[in-house]
Amino acid sequence: MANVKFNGEGMTLVGKILNVGDSFSDFTVTTNDLKDFTLSDTKGVRIFLTVPSLDTPVCNMEVKKFNEEVAKLNGVTCYTISMDLPFAQSRWCGNEGIKNVITLSDYKYRSFGEATGSYVKELGLLARNSFVVDSQGKVTFVEYLEEITNEPSYDKVLEAAKAAK
Repeated sequence: MANVKFNGEGMTLVGKILNVGDSFSDFTVTTNDLKDFTLSDTKGVRIFLTVPSLDTPVCNMEVKKFNEEVAKLNGVTCYTISMDLPFAQSRWCGNEGIKNVITLSDYKYRSFGEATGSYVKELGLLARNSFVVDSQGKVTFVEYLEEITNEPSYDKVLEAAKAAK
């Protein structure tokens, strides 16, 4: 387990903490049309972002920024995983014009949070973390933010995705 903060208050991350060089763990999440989605449904270079909720200001800004930037990267797919219900994710994407980031929900199984050490025990939400995975399934970049309300290192995530094969 790892510790993080939410508005300065200590929280506990549950699950497997990932490091660069690790194989990305399998997971089962739910798509916006209520279908199961696993690691084997992905391919190529992938950015996985975990966020507490799309309906919060920092998460909103983060996903919009990645939506814009990922459109400029060939062969890179970006997934944002939260505990938001698939209906809320779909509505939010439609309202915000999100077309280049795929939103997935961990509400049903909580397996993504546990597979990546992103599940916040005290909140029942996912922390704000970033993972880049290459086409062989190896983790090439990891960022566990110490303060959940902070923004991720956009440039570092994008550079890692560009460098991954």
